[in-house]
Amino acid sequence: MTAKILIVEDEMLVAVDLEWTLTDLGYECVGIVPDLETARGYLGAPIDLALVDLNLRDGFTGPEIGAQLSAQGVAVLFVTANPALLEGRVAGAIGVITKPADEKLVEAAVEYALGARSGRRVTPPALMRVFN
Repeated sequence: MTAKILIVEDEMLVAVDLEWTLTDLGYECVGIVPDLETARGYLGAPIDLALVDLNLRDGFTGPEIGAQLSAQGVAVLFVTANPALLEGRVAGAIGVITKPADEKLVEAAVEYALGARSGRRVTPPALMRVFN
């Protein structure tokens, strides 16, 4: 079964690039979310992993979106240019990668996050910060 991934990103070029990368890797992108209001429409949907930016169209709402998705059993991986802003705001998240991230890092981080979510013993990529 193909993993279903939600992209939470307001910069459309970045979001579409991520979508193409994920699709090329064989994953199913269930949507692109630019803000908190749009994200609410995905709560309860069958999603395996969400790639979440911090600063979105409506401000610094990525951590809140990540927490809501995580509370619903979705694996959350933050993808941001400002990982230092995550201090103390990682409830339920697996980790963070810094953008811009190349395709190999995205692939390795997604494989790690999905593996960790399913309980497999996996090794994170070197450029990924893993949360406890």
